[in-house]
This record gives sequence, structure tokens and C-alpha cells, in this order.
Amino acid sequence: MSNPVFERIQAEITENPVMLYMKGNAMFPQCGFSARVVQILTHMEVPFQTANVLEDADLRDGVKQFSNWPTIPQLYVMGEFIGGCDIVTEMFQSGELATLLAEKGIPHAAATA
Repeated sequence: MSNPVFERIQAEITENPVMLYMKGNAMFPQCGFSARVVQILTHMEVPFQTANVLEDADLRDGVKQFSNWPTIPQLYVMGEFIGGCDIVTEMFQSGELATLLAEKGIPHAAATA
């Protein structure tokens, strides 16, 4: 059975090398966890796109089912689900996020925490 929300998510994570599903948007995050991930990506000068799950209940539920992950935000890099705020923060602090971005060919500043 086709699922329009899953199809939308698949298209977005395929078309955008770094895709963040979040509450609010990069300019105006509407939760602290989303703001933290935006702050990390911005600090690292990573080009990324966002989708505001607060504007679309189907997307908010769908993205959780798509990734089998219960919380927002959700970060995808080159179509691969990376994780939420805690995982992204941990990866940033350990340097793993910079390594992952380099391996995936995503431009970023080599800045660390």
C-alpha cells in the first residue's frame, strides 16, 4: 500500500543531503531540542533543509513511523537516519558528526564543541 507521507519523506531525504525534521524552522525553532540541532549544524556551517512537523500532523506522525524513532527532531544525512538531539549532540561533542559528514561528502567547518 502506498503511503503519501512516507513517499514525501523518502523524496525529501533523497533530494536534500542533510534534512532535519523539527518543530519550527531553522530561523525560529519551537522547541529546545530542535534549536540545539540547528545550533550544531549552523555552528559547523552544514547546509541543511528543514521540515516543520508542527505544520503537518501527518508528517509529525509519519516521520516517527518512518524512522521508528519516537521523538522530534530527526536528522538525516544522505538518506540515512542519524538520530535525535541527544545523539547528534553526543556525535558533535565526540567529533563523530564531523567524521560522518566528511565520509558522506557534506561540506562543513571542522569546528568542534
